[in-house]
Amino acid sequence: MVGFAIRQGLGARGICLRPVRQAILPVNSGENIFRGTIMSETATSSRAPLVTACVLLIGDEILSGRTRDANLAYIATHLNRIGVQVREARIIPDVEEVIVATLNEVRARHDYVFTTGGIGPTHDDITADAVAKAFGVGIDYSPEAVQLLGAHYKTTGGEFTKARMRMARLPEGATMIENPLSKAPGFQIGNVFVMAGVPMVMQVMLDSLTGRLKGGAAMQSRTVTGQIGEGTIAERLGDLQARHPHIGIGSYPYYRGKVFGTSIVMRATDSSELDFVASEVEALMREFGVEPVLGDPA
Repeated sequence: MVGFAIRQGLGARGICLRPVRQAILPVNSGENIFRGTIMSETATSSRAPLVTACVLLIGDEILSGRTRDANLAYIATHLNRIGVQVREARIIPDVEEVIVATLNEVRARHDYVFTTGGIGPTHDDITADAVAKAFGVGIDYSPEAVQLLGAHYKTTGGEFTKARMRMARLPEGATMIENPLSKAPGFQIGNVFVMAGVPMVMQVMLDSLTGRLKGGAAMQSRTVTGQIGEGTIAERLGDLQARHPHIGIGSYPYYRGKVFGTSIVMRATDSSELDFVASEVEALMREFGVEPVLGDPA
């Protein structure tokens, strides 16, 4: 890795060359390199407001390694399409005081917060209670949610047990997030959206939020790849980053058999500046006798 990174992305085989306050988490960590193709082709004005989000993945099972998270990539990709940038993500345990403290911290810093996990029927599903505590409100059964779940279990032949009724409890002032699959709702309170941890259910919940979320500048990306070691161009990349502080420049090495190289991924909301910096990277590689390729390595 080149040595001027400020923050390393979660799970990425590379670094993010940008100030901490603009750090970006990769939404997909491939086996060899970050898949840095354009996430959004939307031509969004650089004057559009910056709308940010934090994702909280809640669950002891993720921290223990028993469950591999599949939600962050989906959420980040989905939000980017509508101009909401995930600028922070955390994995936290099923511990009430941790959930409360973390939620209060990040909801004050970001436009939106999305949580996954901890809203099922078992004793360790405590997210709803923790969110209510974070907002300083009570929690009770929602008549609408009780009706939905009751009808669902009547139709499916399942028993609407006391444990299952727990999934109908919502903090005071919260509005439901629709769940077309299993009917147990998520909920929104303030700028916080609380969703299921099961990926399929989380995805339909997130999709149902269309119209509730207001986006801003969509993040775009360009990738320039060449068969060159990142150490060879590290110093020059640092200079390029210094000249363009609003562009996130990441260096991601790859190895394919006996072939090695580096993909330079640039991310920003300003497509014009992004194209200019991409051309600078292409020229830089050519200075070292390497013909660059746009996109990921073949």
